[in-house]
Amino acid sequence: MRQSLSAVVTEPDPQSAAIEVRDLGKRFGSVVALDGLDLRVGVGEVHGFLGPNGAGKTTTIRILLGQLRAGSGRAEVLGADPWVHAVQIHRRLAYVPGDTTLWPNLTGGECIDLLGALHSQERRAPDRVRLDRRRRDALIERFDLDPTRRTRSYSKGNRQKVALIAALAVDADLLLLDEPTSGLDPLMEAVFQECIREAVAAGCTVLLSSHLLDEVEALCDRVSIVRHGRVVSSGSLDELRRQTRTSVDATTAGSMPELDDWPGLSAVRRQRQSDGCRVTFRVAPEQLAAATAFVCRQNPVRLTVTPPSLDELFLAHYRDDLADRTGEGASR
Repeated sequence: MRQSLSAVVTEPDPQSAAIEVRDLGKRFGSVVALDGLDLRVGVGEVHGFLGPNGAGKTTTIRILLGQLRAGSGRAEVLGADPWVHAVQIHRRLAYVPGDTTLWPNLTGGECIDLLGALHSQERRAPDRVRLDRRRRDALIERFDLDPTRRTRSYSKGNRQKVALIAALAVDADLLLLDEPTSGLDPLMEAVFQECIREAVAAGCTVLLSSHLLDEVEALCDRVSIVRHGRVVSSGSLDELRRQTRTSVDATTAGSMPELDDWPGLSAVRRQRQSDGCRVTFRVAPEQLAAATAFVCRQNPVRLTVTPPSLDELFLAHYRDDLADRTGEGASR
């Protein structure tokens, strides 16, 4: 006997996952878009979903939205199958694509209201209206949008503002954001980040697909990196950083030749300067404490220890692809 929808589309549980994907596969003819992708997004977190064009991010999001049927594997959104229970799930999520298409003869305000009306008028109580009009008006002001203009006159950035305001003005449990700030200027990007933090503080969960690594680093609790339809690395930024190397830059009186024989060090370089010898190197996590302690014993006049950035974590999984594109693979 089929479960009732009230039993399938469950209320948020901080110990459970808002999104659970296991061994997800999808092909388009001979093209493999997803090849056993695993993804878990915990309730109440902001989860970054990273990868270049063609890695499988948008295909995954379309499956989570119920727009595509998975070829294999399993996907659950808010405890339910998005292909079977798409309508019920959409009452509790909001989605922002990377390129928003709007009704050209409607004003921005009319589009926001129409998008908000597509959600259920009820949530946990009969008198709980999903579209919060005061929040809508406040967001219009914060995003500096003129809601009286017809959308055919809007720039790409203004169209994205409409989609963001419509998504943030409803009382959603889950936000699916696929390159949501495309076309926004840095000021509006900062407003977006503030709004996401406020939504999460109110109990919302966010899956954020973005090419802006600074944005992901500023917002995300956890990150999953996708390559060729698979998640190749997943965890908090601290966990991912422990998987790669830290950069050390020091200026000392001596040249520290002993560093050449240290295990776990790479890219060791020296440069004579007026105040001594500048030494730079990259060090594996297990050797970081010993290597920096050794440098400190040399009485450095300058010492900088820089953990790997999200850019480096991301590129570590794509160096082979970059080498193939630039023709450098043969020289390595």
